[in-house]
Amino acid sequence: MIRKMEGNQFVIEAAEVESMAKESGLSVLQLLPSLVKSAQKLARPPISKYHVGAIGLGSDGRIFLGGNVEFPGLPLHHSIHAEQFLVTNAVIHGETQLKYIAVSSAPCGHCRQFLQEIRGASEMKILVTSTENGGGDHQNDEDEAFSFLPLSTFLPHRFGPDDLLESDVPLLLEPRHNALAFIDGVNHHVENNVINGDVNCNSDVADHEKKLKCAALEAANKSHAPYSVCPSGVALMDVEGRIYKGSYMESAAYNPSLGPVQAALVSYLAASGGGGYDRIVAGVLVEKEGAVVVQDGTARLLLLSVSPRCDFRVFHCRASSSSYNCERLST
Repeated sequence: MIRKMEGNQFVIEAAEVESMAKESGLSVLQLLPSLVKSAQKLARPPISKYHVGAIGLGSDGRIFLGGNVEFPGLPLHHSIHAEQFLVTNAVIHGETQLKYIAVSSAPCGHCRQFLQEIRGASEMKILVTSTENGGGDHQNDEDEAFSFLPLSTFLPHRFGPDDLLESDVPLLLEPRHNALAFIDGVNHHVENNVINGDVNCNSDVADHEKKLKCAALEAANKSHAPYSVCPSGVALMDVEGRIYKGSYMESAAYNPSLGPVQAALVSYLAASGGGGYDRIVAGVLVEKEGAVVVQDGTARLLLLSVSPRCDFRVFHCRASSSSYNCERLST
């Protein structure tokens, strides 16, 4: 029996992982499938009623949880898949590698493709707890290793970053800086909400909008968007003034890409322990001026559905040449 997790329900620190494994008489790998049901309980599928849980082991021994999230009143393609939640959760917490993942159901084609954005994805090990091999207790690591199958087994004829990008381009989970900066002078955005001049992101007296704006720019600079070259980021604020950031994450297959507002909602759910969306009162999207992939309309639609009172604003930025610049991929 696994004891109740303490603190953040979506992240288990390495020391806690070791303690849980020891108390349960399991190896760390054996612990992963035993936590899948806990992840399923964190899922939010009000439309399908089908709870999916995903558990991932990070490089430093932390365990990350993910569950599928659906939004009432919106088409299902706006949903966050459990594996996407898991990966986004890892990104938010600075994880750079996921080698082992346990899931309650076999990853759909959408998620198999999304996972390709991680370097070495074909060797990532997946265990499906709903199958015969993954459903029961395991007696040793050898049995556990047999139950974990490489992602290449689930997606044998892969299409991914290797087909479109040069080998030195940072992939998902890897550090990057898109060298984005706000447009000099007036930063344009909708509804004539304007901030003039530079924003001091380190100022203790910065107001909420400036803090959100800076957080969204930071998220945009970490965005994985090498295919469209249209990075973007969203920052959300709750009623207590806490800020949650999310970066746009693209897939080589395009459709499995995850929008920045969904990523920010993952950050909110993971940090708040699953709080209500109605607690989100403000949000900012930062995206490139003249981008061919525009997040504004989709982000507004989603936030209007889940948190109608959220004051949502959009600011534009552009790329500079001072550091790594994704623009070179389009040349």
